[in-house]
Amino acid sequence: MSSPRARKPAGSVALVGAGTGDPGLLAVRATELLQAADLVLADARCGDALLALARPDAEVVVTAPGELQGAALVAAAKEGRAVVRLLPGDPFVGDEGAKEAEAVTKAKQRLEVVPGVPHAVAVPAYAGVAVGLPRTVARVTDGTDWRSLAGAPGTLVLLCTAGDVGKAAASLMEHGRKAETAMSVTVGGTTSHQHTVLTTLTAADTDARGLDGDVVVVVGEPVKKAERLSWFESRPLYGWKVLVPRTRDQAGALSAQLRGYGAVPVEVPTIAVEPPRTPAPMDRAVKGIGDGRYMWVAFTSTNAVKAVREKLEECGLDARIFSGVKVAAVGDATAQALVDFGIRPDLVPSGEQSSEGLLADWAPYDETFDPMDRVFLPRADIATDTLLAGLKDLGWAVDDVTAYRTVRAAPPPAETREALKGGGFDAVLFTSSSTVRNLVGIAGKPHDTTVLACIGPATKAAAEELGLRVDVLSPKPDVATLVEALAEFAAARRAEGEAPPSAARKKKATKR
Repeated sequence: MSSPRARKPAGSVALVGAGTGDPGLLAVRATELLQAADLVLADARCGDALLALARPDAEVVVTAPGELQGAALVAAAKEGRAVVRLLPGDPFVGDEGAKEAEAVTKAKQRLEVVPGVPHAVAVPAYAGVAVGLPRTVARVTDGTDWRSLAGAPGTLVLLCTAGDVGKAAASLMEHGRKAETAMSVTVGGTTSHQHTVLTTLTAADTDARGLDGDVVVVVGEPVKKAERLSWFESRPLYGWKVLVPRTRDQAGALSAQLRGYGAVPVEVPTIAVEPPRTPAPMDRAVKGIGDGRYMWVAFTSTNAVKAVREKLEECGLDARIFSGVKVAAVGDATAQALVDFGIRPDLVPSGEQSSEGLLADWAPYDETFDPMDRVFLPRADIATDTLLAGLKDLGWAVDDVTAYRTVRAAPPPAETREALKGGGFDAVLFTSSSTVRNLVGIAGKPHDTTVLACIGPATKAAAEELGLRVDVLSPKPDVATLVEALAEFAAARRAEGEAPPSAARKKKATKR
């Protein structure tokens, strides 16, 4: 009796709308499918940002614009693969999506369609143009029926290139639209390079002359309110290129906050974190936590939390070892790292988030109430002795252990160094004294017109020792407050009519 033939796993095809290419505007379902796909066939017009959502082991193929992939989709699905076909905007706005969907259903393969936000919808919203209804959307081609478009009721949305703007405006006026009709032209919509020109049909050819690339044009009454409703381009740090001298792991939340204010963050690690040269002290200290040697464990950085966590996991242990031990954190970020590990700290400074702030709230050792007097202090090899000395003054015995070493990172690429020294960055955020010294050491001093923002007085002092001018000092030593302080500084400049430093330099150079 012959054995039954092994069945191939069922494959699937998802046509996914990439929208404008901004990952933040993707449907949740689109993100799920991209993260689960075995194969991603992406139209080149979708851009690279979305491809980062694919699994590291997924096959990613970029296809030419308009090139039909029906046969490839069917073949991959028959092999049992989960396939995502990324198309710009919405899958059914152009002809390709419908034709590819037909090929998949004809071959009796599983199909799913995930809508995307079309450029004609997303870009006007980002430009502050409330298009409303009725609206007419058209792509400008050689065969465009200008008579019908000029006579269409409501607002007109046109997809074209910057070079076609003048022709479109002239054609609409030729077929009856009034010369003073309001018009907006947006290039780079929903990206950090978005720029909107507000004009009229009669002035469009002149006003849009400096634009280049694909644009979204809106013609009609809603454009008159665009200046009041503009939110994307009016954010305080919009157009600012900000250097973030932190490792990629540490810069994530900071960079996300900068993007929320409209900035373009560029992450440049200045410090590399490495294990201690001699692991034995950390091994003994971690064993001491479980043996009941310590009354307290004090964490002064997220790197210290990470180092202890990795050492515990290396030994097959977890957060339960801290049962019966009190835990202190120097600030909110360190406290959150502990919570993520499953440990809720007993002490976080109520005032200043620093070693001094922690000491201000730390009670002296009392042999009546404290069963033991020992504190485990895991920290960097270059950490200051403020907390160590303060705890000893309070009567505590401290095991000061090097949990990790900080070394200077490799220099960034040449173009980054040149941009830093030549004024290509609008601002630099300094989050510690070592980031100041290390950035100058590996990349040089920032341009004298670049805005420098420091997280606290010690960091400011380190910058000034190197001859740097500090423009922004965070009122509270944490990165979230530092970004807010920079945003307030930029907003004040914007209110005074000043452009970002790099834009002002370019304008000055052009005049020369």
